[in-house]
Amino acid sequence: MPADSDLIVAEREDLGIDRTLYKSLSERSKHEDFIRRAVDLLVERVVFGRSLRTSKVVEWAVPSEIKKAIDLKPRDGPISHDALLGLMADVARYSVNTAHPYFVNQLYSSVDPYGLVGQWLTDALNPSVYTYEVAPVFTLMEEEVLKEMRVLVGWKDGEGDGIFCPGGSIANGYAISCARFHFYPEIKTKGVYAVPKLTLYTSELAHYSTKKLAAFMGIGDENCVLIKTDKYGKIDVEDLEAKIVEGIEEGAAPFLVTATAGTTVFGAFDPLVPIAALCKKYNLWLHVDAAWGGGALMSKKHRHLLNGIELADSVTWNPHKLLAAPQQCSTFLIRHKNVLKEGHSCNAKYLFQKDKFYDTSYDTGDKHIQCGRRADVLKFWFMWKAKGSDGFENHIDTLFDNARFFLEQIRNREGFELVIEKPECTNIMFWYVPRCLRGCENESDYRERLHKVAPKIKELMIKEGSMMVTYQPQGDLVNFFRIVFQNSALDHKDMIYFVNEFERLGRDILV
Repeated sequence: MPADSDLIVAEREDLGIDRTLYKSLSERSKHEDFIRRAVDLLVERVVFGRSLRTSKVVEWAVPSEIKKAIDLKPRDGPISHDALLGLMADVARYSVNTAHPYFVNQLYSSVDPYGLVGQWLTDALNPSVYTYEVAPVFTLMEEEVLKEMRVLVGWKDGEGDGIFCPGGSIANGYAISCARFHFYPEIKTKGVYAVPKLTLYTSELAHYSTKKLAAFMGIGDENCVLIKTDKYGKIDVEDLEAKIVEGIEEGAAPFLVTATAGTTVFGAFDPLVPIAALCKKYNLWLHVDAAWGGGALMSKKHRHLLNGIELADSVTWNPHKLLAAPQQCSTFLIRHKNVLKEGHSCNAKYLFQKDKFYDTSYDTGDKHIQCGRRADVLKFWFMWKAKGSDGFENHIDTLFDNARFFLEQIRNREGFELVIEKPECTNIMFWYVPRCLRGCENESDYRERLHKVAPKIKELMIKEGSMMVTYQPQGDLVNFFRIVFQNSALDHKDMIYFVNEFERLGRDILV
């Protein structure tokens, strides 16, 4: 009687499954048909089919339904190409359609066609950017793109250094690391035991990554001092100086201020010029987290929002946010040319040999904390080539125009209440007040009931798949909606759609 394994092998042969498919090499005779069918599925059903306004933003399903619909468990044996194509279709069906024009839920959206092709090319080439010998084009490409970004920041002749890194959180961590090394170079060899109690400062509305990375790097999140903000979400410069002085008087060693150019929720731009003056006065490193708002530097009309960024020691700027490059595409830019390299290099001799036959100054990978690293530059470079700086400027101006139009549509419309009357970026924050709450503002449970509105509307929009807009509380403010615009394919008709959809979903709900 044949063994179970023999029966499994025979079954696979009956299904026409090639037992040599484990080999990691694309062979025309074995893979061409599958790859062409897979690409066709991606192009027709994912790229174009899912970007239609008539499609759903999400096909909502609870975890048990997804587990039933898709065989998520890895198996011992292979499955057929047809089965793999089926899995592709199912994965796409139950994934959130971030390419949809009405996905305005996070600080990223849309799938840019040129960025997508650049990303596909990146994956087809499968590079790792650490030495010139294995990534010659991407090494040079990174340097050119990063230099042009530094020019836009305002540093003379684009001087300085920079890296593409895995997300804005890591970029903000690089700022902490570089600032600490700049003032205390002994940290690299002797560690945290060789330096005084360090303190850094950021807005209470800043991205949580600064606090998280302070803990990760051994500084401690209690030593990441949060500074008060005004009603618009901007950092209070007087409170910042008071906290710096307080730290000095308590024997701490302030070394870094992280300002924000485009906060996550309010989209606020901190006043960089007076903050820079404080940093100069107290000899502190100034880092600007422009992960969200940095794209405004591409627009002559809107770059004033970042006035003073040229005074920064370092900058985080994520092209995958306001410029709509595919996830992920994040940069850390630094005005000081050698700090990245001196602060992070280990000179691994199996990789960064100094006796190579070419100029090893192009082996830039040692300045990163990573070893293997994706070529995230390619998709952004390809977009920049396709659109030009003029195209990016038009993109940014369109986003701000849409945001202004949406704001004016709801400003005096019944049922809508603005959180901030004059938002600076493309974040628009508001409450939607259903009929059951109108006129009840002075009742004791009004805020408690209003807090329940946004989750109910969110549930309805997700289950219908009509749009996706996020909500959150902030400080003493109960749940409110935050709609963010970064898809320049949207127009004023879409803004009216959003307004009408909030009214349709929320008008008659009961809380």
